[in-house]
Amino acid sequence: MRRPYVEVISEMTVDGKLTLKRGLSSKIIMGLMDEHSHYFLHKKRSEFDAIMVGSNTIKIDNSILTNRLAPGKSPIRVIPCSDGSIPLTANVLNKDAPTLICVSEKADACQVEAIRNAGVEIAVCGRDRIDIDLLMDTLYARGIRRLMVEGGPTLIWQLISRQMIDHITLIQIPYIIGGDSTPSLVGGPGVDSIDSVVQVDLTAFYKVGNHLITEYDLHYNGQNE
Repeated sequence: MRRPYVEVISEMTVDGKLTLKRGLSSKIIMGLMDEHSHYFLHKKRSEFDAIMVGSNTIKIDNSILTNRLAPGKSPIRVIPCSDGSIPLTANVLNKDAPTLICVSEKADACQVEAIRNAGVEIAVCGRDRIDIDLLMDTLYARGIRRLMVEGGPTLIWQLISRQMIDHITLIQIPYIIGGDSTPSLVGGPGVDSIDSVVQVDLTAFYKVGNHLITEYDLHYNGQNE
């Protein structure tokens, strides 16, 4: 299977939380990041061919997903959304960077046409829902070799469960939030046995501004993917 190299880059609190409460925007805690870590994140975006987040993240955060602070380009914005229900007011439909919305064959035809009329490209990647394998092959065929993933938890789980994440870079925000149901980096059903856990190797750690950055390679079944 052809696919890009995939790196997750995400900010999270010391206790691994992405936002204050389920359903609230992650932009709330991103406001706690200092200028150095914001620059770091935008510089990272400029190093990738494309950046991807899940459609629920777009609906909650209304993310822009461009490089606005560092020298360099903005990546292509990739949003998998099986039913095509991206709000037509979403920032990712603006002209600041190219956007690719990936839908299934079951997506609402009127909604898909409205997105196309906004000047945004549509790719069909599955029948009833997004086929992650087909999505990755589609991106590779477009020349995307390095893909950055910023979230959300469901999308990251889908990629990990298919052994498609190669590297993770975490920007630790020096605060604690708590909460039993507060979203963390990886969602989904999780593993059901110790034999299924995904091994990570710490490859780097350093400080940017007031934030600890840690980097990890992922290994699946003892093999580096």
